[in-house]
Amino acid sequence: MAVTLESPESAGCATEQGELSSRAAAEAYIGGVCFKLGPPTLIGAELEWLTVQGECSAAGPSAAPRPQLSALADALGPYAPRSIAPDSPALALPGGSRVTLEPGGQIELSSAPYGAAAQLCDHLRDDARLLRELLESRSIRTVSVAADADRRPKRLLRLPRYRAMERSFGGIGPFGKLMMCNTAATQVSVDAGADRAEVTARWTALYAVGPPLLAAFACSPVLRGAPPGGWASQRMRAWLRLDNARTRPPVLDWADPIAAYGRWALDVPLLCVRRPDGSAGHGDGAGWSAPPGATFADWLSGALDDEVGRRPGIGDLDYHLTTLFPPVRASGHLEVRYIDAQPGDGWTVPVHVIDALVSSPSVVAEATSIAAPLAARWVDAARYGLADPDIRAGAVALLRLAAEHTATDAAARAVESAAERCRHGRTPTEDDTEHGLDPEPPEAAP
Repeated sequence: MAVTLESPESAGCATEQGELSSRAAAEAYIGGVCFKLGPPTLIGAELEWLTVQGECSAAGPSAAPRPQLSALADALGPYAPRSIAPDSPALALPGGSRVTLEPGGQIELSSAPYGAAAQLCDHLRDDARLLRELLESRSIRTVSVAADADRRPKRLLRLPRYRAMERSFGGIGPFGKLMMCNTAATQVSVDAGADRAEVTARWTALYAVGPPLLAAFACSPVLRGAPPGGWASQRMRAWLRLDNARTRPPVLDWADPIAAYGRWALDVPLLCVRRPDGSAGHGDGAGWSAPPGATFADWLSGALDDEVGRRPGIGDLDYHLTTLFPPVRASGHLEVRYIDAQPGDGWTVPVHVIDALVSSPSVVAEATSIAAPLAARWVDAARYGLADPDIRAGAVALLRLAAEHTATDAAARAVESAAERCRHGRTPTEDDTEHGLDPEPPEAAP
């Protein structure tokens, strides 16, 4: 199981691939590569941090300059991603994690997959410690926050993908650049399942528990540059607002996610089209820009022959799949993307929670039953967090269920502590009331 499908630094320009004969063939291909069938045994995670260079500032944890890319490359040495050091061997850290970089200089560790959550956490914690030591050799610090409250968004990576992404999202509103440059997440990946029935059950559960778990771990009430409004998770607000077609699939209507994901993916507008000349002479991102509103299905059908000059192949479809950002993404495994970056080593708690909630078919079914009434309440969860009584009750119930099914006593204690925190309406950092959230959440549903 690979923990991340997205690796823009290694994506070349174009069409190393077989051909796609029809829409039906493309949908079947997506179902096969996005949902790898087999007994679910593995878990992985991806951690993200904001980065700063220089002295700490009393003004705020991220109130310092973003690091220079050259300094990041020097600090990381043989572990540097090729997005900032093209000749780097891009080695994995000793615990198996690989280092990547987000457009605004956020640094991330993508773990190797492990058979036990405790083992994953041990290796990822060691790799995170080494990463901090490497960065500190060049006076670069990681900041464990989910949203940058201090700095305006600024894109450091100049890859054609990110130029095109910024250009595309910029036509929709402010949230695209904020998401790209000023947010950080904790992501957890688990195997899809042994067969279509188990995939459907696990997929449904991970979406259903999304709003209450989003609220349970929401800790980004301030995001500089975001429009006014009190939100428990400004990071998730950015994702929900930046491009509905790309980030909010209609999963409540999906009886068979393997088939439905393929249909949905083909009808998402193209974010970019890789071109041989896209990296030169197009500083505004026009080199890789796609015709406005055109979908992958349009390209496949021949509707873009004049604009693009060729039909897509499998490599293009693989790349298109990396430009989809739903709350749970199918990447061979199931990638949970709705949890804020947590303070300190707090990321271990959502890792254990997700692991426990998919630990057996019976727990999957119970978690789905608990969360089903909240499954569509993404915006409320991001806005009100635990201030909403129904969402808070759902979060507490899910965390207590998870605590009963964690693999170790230490994990059970940590998850139970998080459940108690949620019961009192406290975020992983401090009480929601101290962040100026909307004081009047919606009334509890009857």
